[in-house]
Amino acid sequence: MNTIKENTAQDLLKRYEVIKKESNIDLSSGEDLSLAIANLISIEEHLFFTGSKLERPAYFDLLNDIRSMRVRLMKQLVTNPEGEEWCISKHLLSSSYRLMEVGTKNLSLGKKKEAQNMFTDSFGLYSMFWGIVMKQGKETYKKSESNEGVKTEVAPVEMEQKSVISRFGDFVKKAVDCCIE
Repeated sequence: MNTIKENTAQDLLKRYEVIKKESNIDLSSGEDLSLAIANLISIEEHLFFTGSKLERPAYFDLLNDIRSMRVRLMKQLVTNPEGEEWCISKHLLSSSYRLMEVGTKNLSLGKKKEAQNMFTDSFGLYSMFWGIVMKQGKETYKKSESNEGVKTEVAPVEMEQKSVISRFGDFVKKAVDCCIE
């Protein structure tokens, strides 16, 4: 069956192959780097809260050092950002990481459904990050003018709500493989 989501994922994969050839990007290393950056953002947050709660300015000095490292590393992934893509990318990674942590906590508490919902949202945000980094955002954000005549497994309202994130998710599932050495 050929749905809008399948067509979009195929288009993204074709564009990914072109980008990969043109830029020699190593997505497996990029994925590792993106997760390291997400952790650095989390460290920045923890240093801020610790410095504030304990009223110890030394933590803010550490925060500044970590921030400098995060900025330097992020420049390797977020190149030539347009508009607010830099900040959007940072917040997508940060939010993705936090939702993954909440999902993991829910999982350890036996709340499997809540955990899965958090994991789904986390992966969606992470996928959007890659869509922006790979400059796929403009095409992926566009919604089709009409869904008439398109067979789909999900209700139209559900598809409309998930379409952007699921498009990025389809792209990341097929294009980003951390296990390639």
